[in-house]
Amino acid sequence: MVKFRRIFLSILVILSAFNAKASSKYSKKIYLWRGVPGMETQVRDTILYVCPANSEKSNSAKSANKKTPAVIICPGGSYHHLGMPHEGFATARWFNSLGITAFVLRYRVAYNDHHYPAQFQDFQMAIAHIREHAEEYNIEKEKIGAIGFSAGGHLVTMAGARTVNELEPIGIHTKESLRANFCMPIYPVVSMQDDIGHKWSRKSLIGRKPSQELKDEFSMELQIPDDMPPTFILACIDDPVVIYENSVRLDSALSAKGIPHVFVTYPRGGHGFGMKENSKIMQESHWNDKDLLPWLQEIGIVN
Repeated sequence: MVKFRRIFLSILVILSAFNAKASSKYSKKIYLWRGVPGMETQVRDTILYVCPANSEKSNSAKSANKKTPAVIICPGGSYHHLGMPHEGFATARWFNSLGITAFVLRYRVAYNDHHYPAQFQDFQMAIAHIREHAEEYNIEKEKIGAIGFSAGGHLVTMAGARTVNELEPIGIHTKESLRANFCMPIYPVVSMQDDIGHKWSRKSLIGRKPSQELKDEFSMELQIPDDMPPTFILACIDDPVVIYENSVRLDSALSAKGIPHVFVTYPRGGHGFGMKENSKIMQESHWNDKDLLPWLQEIGIVN
């Protein structure tokens, strides 16, 4: 059984990589760790795909001397592998259509023996790169958000909540903010507690038998700061993978801190649908247009 599972996961990862290449419309790949001393073995495991905004809207913004917002996309996969096509590049296409430059982040995962802080370092390196090259990308520095799915939702929630700089210990120094300006966890892993935590994500991130202190540190419902950025949560009650209560507790934690946020729920829809255009929930609800777009307009990201 263990051998079969390993073979299945290997096929899944290979197919994800192939499909990502086939379905993507990125303009270039950024190897974030290239040239960084001590990170030579990490170079090919972390890639930032640049997906430019719709050319018509992007050119219109430039001609009006305006900069565009940006979003970092973090696919899910239990912190073990990544669902790049449906949660990464499909999501980029939608944001691009709104005139938003998207960056799909292939962050390090446990499949390649990477655990915390690797994933968080990858996110911080990505947002530092984008802010440092904001002029090149024609991006407004203070309108850089993060959307993540499942375990990626946990990562982007950390990206809004945590102030710890995980780049300093490896010799990376930047004056740019490493936190996202707005966060969008979708059917997210939130808690690392025994009752509702997603065990595979927890094992991949912080180990098989983490201490209670470590569980608390990475349970995001316990770590929401007073200055958490505006947050959009979406989850389905019938989610068979990540217990719906994860999102309920995140909603409660944000409410307790008075953080501006929206919590959208659907009775059915399951898990893992991302923004894949032909998924059932997308065809029935178009949740991105129906729910997410109005919120982005409300917080001033798009007109």
